[in-house]
This record gives sequence, C-alpha cells and structure tokens, in this order.
Amino acid sequence: MFVFWGDGSMESMALVDAIRVRSTENFNWTFIFILAVVFYVYWTEIHNRNTEAVCAGFALYGVHWLYEIANAIIGHVAGYPLWSVSNESTTFILLIGVCWELSMMFSLAGIISFKMLPHDRTKRYFAKNGKGGISCKLVGALEMALLFALFESFLAGTGNHSFIWVYKWWGVLPVFITTYVPFFLASNYVPDMEPKKRRVFLLAEWALVALLLIILIPLGVI
Repeated sequence: MFVFWGDGSMESMALVDAIRVRSTENFNWTFIFILAVVFYVYWTEIHNRNTEAVCAGFALYGVHWLYEIANAIIGHVAGYPLWSVSNESTTFILLIGVCWELSMMFSLAGIISFKMLPHDRTKRYFAKNGKGGISCKLVGALEMALLFALFESFLAGTGNHSFIWVYKWWGVLPVFITTYVPFFLASNYVPDMEPKKRRVFLLAEWALVALLLIILIPLGVI
C-alpha cells in the first residue's frame, strides 16, 4: 500500500510521541552485519583507488545527516518532525527521523547512484549537434530521487509504520523535490569537482555535521 501524504491523525502523533531515540531496547546483531557490509564496500573502493565513488558516497551521506539534523530540530521546535521512523521498524533509532538500517543504506546510496551514471559523465540527453540537452548527471539524480520518494511512500504505508508523516502537507512530492533531489545531485556532481573544491566541500560538510551533533545532542535538542 502506498501513502502519498501525511494524515495528521492522532495515531500518527502518538506513534511519534512513543519514539525512543538511541534506545537499545530493540538492538540485535543485524546492526553489526550491516556495519560490516558498509565497511567492506568502502574499503573495497578505497583499495581500488576509486576516489570519485568514495567522494560520491560521502557527499550524499553528509547531506543526509544535515537533513536528519534539520528534521530533528524541526521536531523539537514544532512538536513533530517532517518524517519519523517507528520503534517497531528498526533495531536502533539514531535521530527521530532516521534509524540505523536507513542511515547505512544512505551511506551507500551515493556510491550506487554514481556507479549507475554512464561511463562518459559528460553525456547529455536530447542534445542536438553536440549542443544543449540535459546532463546525464541531472537525469540520473532525478530518476534516483523519484525512485526513493516512491519507495518512501511504500514505507509510509507499511503495517509497522516504517515511516511516519504527521503533517498533511508533507508527502511524496515535497520529499522528492526538497530532499531526494539534493541528495543525488550531491552524489552525482561533487565527484567531478576540481580536487581542491571537492575536498573543501566534503570537509566543510562533515565539519558542520560533527559540530551540530556535538552541540545539539548533549543539549537534548536532537
């Protein structure tokens, strides 16, 4: 069953109110297995010196963390975040809107998206005489964003409430435009930046993530 918008129901609000962030109550060994898989993928790419793929992974994953932090802040200020995950759907909730399994998937999503691009990343679709057209990197980002938004709508309709949308104005369309498109633009475009600019982007991105986590978690904001 697909759910395309939040319902604003008391049930949804109650599910969010019951969320236990960073509780080990549901913890199990799949946590370790998933972490091992992620390490294997990254170290394989590093060993093969696929720097661009690694940068794609870190670029998207950093954007993911910034979004999750922003979502948790919204939840703290407004009462409810834009999206949440339920206790029943995961072994460990990192922030109110993201669980361990979901976060580890996003740690690999940038690499996957980057590897799905054509070998010639300068390729442009619908170009005439080598001019105009649409970048394959943009098309790839839009395709991946649409796929992820639709899958999120499926998760929102699952029986264990894998995703919870409280607000009636939040759903597939805003998720697609404001969340997933930026995610995959980062993974598809950052690797082709000049090395110095790429390094500055990734260092600034992850420094901001670390700073926000160090400050906001002890304060109880996220």
